[in-house]
Amino acid sequence: MTDSKIMAIDIGGGTQDILLFDPAEPLENAVKLVLPSPTVIAARRIEAVTRRRQAVFLTGSVMGGGAVSRAIKAHLRAGLPCYCQPDPALTLHDNLDKVRGMGVALIEKAPPVEAVEIRLGDLDMAALKKALALFEVNPPDLIALAIQDHGFSPNASNRLTRFAQWQQFLDGGGEIGSLLYPRPPEGLSRMAAADRAVPGAYFMDTGAAALRGAMLDETAAECLDKGLLAVNAGNEHTVAALIKGRRVWGVYEHHTSLLDRTTLAGHMERFAAGTLTHQEIFDQWGHGVAYQPGYAEMAPFTNVVITGPRRALAEGLGRMAAPYGEMMLSGCFGLIEAVREYTSGASGRI
Repeated sequence: MTDSKIMAIDIGGGTQDILLFDPAEPLENAVKLVLPSPTVIAARRIEAVTRRRQAVFLTGSVMGGGAVSRAIKAHLRAGLPCYCQPDPALTLHDNLDKVRGMGVALIEKAPPVEAVEIRLGDLDMAALKKALALFEVNPPDLIALAIQDHGFSPNASNRLTRFAQWQQFLDGGGEIGSLLYPRPPEGLSRMAAADRAVPGAYFMDTGAAALRGAMLDETAAECLDKGLLAVNAGNEHTVAALIKGRRVWGVYEHHTSLLDRTTLAGHMERFAAGTLTHQEIFDQWGHGVAYQPGYAEMAPFTNVVITGPRRALAEGLGRMAAPYGEMMLSGCFGLIEAVREYTSGASGRI
């Protein structure tokens, strides 16, 4: 499998970043795309329906919220009907009673009135293949996807449910290789929906993929045995990790929109020192902080690398990582590195 072609798709809150990796070609010649994310695309379609004062009928599957959730709520506030099948309705909330409480009419088939159908979903392989075919490009069959999945939590805080995944990872030893899933773990509904769309794909969390990609930056790679603080400032979430060797010793996650440079700098200083608490971040409407026992013996984590589309928030904290000269493709590089290692034991420079 070392010589396999791989299509890596990193599905974020603002963009979907795509890399077609072919080991027989120089990486500089690889097909690379940075496109609007599926949630942004769906939101724009809903906003157009809202402007025309029409009803909307949502079909497809559960997907990332963010922009599309905001567009649906704006449509409802405008006093316009919103019909939705049960599975895509989970985009708004895992508790369908709460979705109904928002004013969404849940139905299985076409609504009783004229409505514009919009299909939801994190992955539109037909559209991607059509776009690539215009340039005589055939995507490989091996696909790796990065998706942020909070986990199915109809009656609990989705922030706690999501952060429990990081805690479970740390409790299991925090080994870098375990961040890749050959099949989606139980309870991760977004990944499960994508798995139905492209059976046989590999999966990673978007934060995990970006952090692993940042580790491929030349400076970051040199610091792994000394102790590294890696920060991914995404459009929706900011994730940071304390890494030494092949183990993660601490994880931090917050909502990017709630951070500014001063706040993030203070958080990262205390996170690296091990004094930032989970409750503090959770009370600020972030997800939390967790450390492995023994992280203090691994300190100091003074080498800092930063990646992500909102990386300007962390300017001045450390090196702006750009693995292979492509900052926006950090997640894709992380996916490819993880798949190559899992399938063949290959690790290091792609």
